[in-house]
Amino acid sequence: MSSTFKSAADQLMRRLNAIGGSRFFSSNGSKQPRWLLYTGLGLAALAGWAAWDLSDTRSFIHRHITMPLLHAFTSAEFAHRFSILSAAMGLTPKDRVPDDESLALECWGRKFSNPVGLAAGYDKQGEAISSLFDYGYAYVEVGSVTPEPQPGNERPRFWRLKEDRAVVNHYGCNSHGHDVVLGRLKKRIHNFLARRSSDLARKFDKDPESYVDPAVLGVPRSLYPRKQLAINVGKNKNGDETEDFLKGVRKFGNFADILVVNVSCPNISGVCNLQSKDTLVPLLNKVVAERNKLVSPQPPIVVKIGPDLTEAEISDIAHALVETKVDGVIVCNSTGTRPKTLTPNKNLENVGGISGPVMKPFSLRVLRLLRKDLPKEFPIIGCGGITSGKDAVEFARAGATMIQIYTAMTYEGPAAIRKIKDEIVEELNGKRWVDIIGTESA
Repeated sequence: MSSTFKSAADQLMRRLNAIGGSRFFSSNGSKQPRWLLYTGLGLAALAGWAAWDLSDTRSFIHRHITMPLLHAFTSAEFAHRFSILSAAMGLTPKDRVPDDESLALECWGRKFSNPVGLAAGYDKQGEAISSLFDYGYAYVEVGSVTPEPQPGNERPRFWRLKEDRAVVNHYGCNSHGHDVVLGRLKKRIHNFLARRSSDLARKFDKDPESYVDPAVLGVPRSLYPRKQLAINVGKNKNGDETEDFLKGVRKFGNFADILVVNVSCPNISGVCNLQSKDTLVPLLNKVVAERNKLVSPQPPIVVKIGPDLTEAEISDIAHALVETKVDGVIVCNSTGTRPKTLTPNKNLENVGGISGPVMKPFSLRVLRLLRKDLPKEFPIIGCGGITSGKDAVEFARAGATMIQIYTAMTYEGPAAIRKIKDEIVEELNGKRWVDIIGTESA
């Protein structure tokens, strides 16, 4: 027992004695022993520390107890679902450290407090948006969301490759559908309005189908200053290759800061075929035209592509992006290949896309090829294999305006975001994030 703790306990004992507490706590054998007080104080102090620790994303308990236990005793999908439900109920930590101003950037006329985003696939159903922003992301991407509900592929459909800190994902774009996800977005906005404007909240109550854009209160649709909400729209397994995406634009265009068109899901047959220029150009032309019908502020249209493309196909995509006047591209989705650098694992036999550190050379290759063929100011979001600040800076130098993570958080928990941001600041060494974008080819 430390001298400080013993001194505090003795002081409390003297005060208890002054008000008659000696009847309950004394050092003689006939009454409750003094150690009972010390034990109670110790347990109270431990509980206080645990509560404080669990409220922060840098939590010792989350990193060294919760995450190892989940990985040791649960399946990958159970752990994923557990983390989403915990976040949906607000039982998760927050990043309590303000972002360093060297991380700030502006893209599409929107401000971001840092360049670290969460990739689609983690919160597919829009259940935990606020908690995910509280983790420290400046960009959270929900989805993919399909027009009609679909269960996805049969379980098991998500496996760990522990030795490589990677995963095999065969969810099959399971989605609660447009209406359910939209209902969650409306409820989140209503709760926000109720805390800030009773008049707007009453208007919403009278007509739940009405829409009050958070922009009227001077905040993004994310409901967080300097943070942006993206909604990734996809197609149903047997849906129309064009109309499903247009439905997504109509349904979510007034609820998202950014809309993402997913033409690269490796787990739905035929989706990756949408990346060919002959198919992609007419699709994106229609998507952009549909977006242009929305009320202001209109969300930027960003396209998510895959890594398993030839150099000629990547060049065609670059020209399609420019021709159709979309606003950005995400590089890239998971790979359907089985890289030889992976440690032998029975889970590699399962069908699905692989993500994790092994993706880094795939993503950087596509990023560098695209950057060569795209205008310098065209935003690229780097995604795939980023687990550290050093990785993030490498993507920025190669031309990424921002970066996204996913698998890193499935292994490290919420601590991954703050760790990466702190490491980026160290790597910048006094520079700003925006100063290093594209400097590799300069």
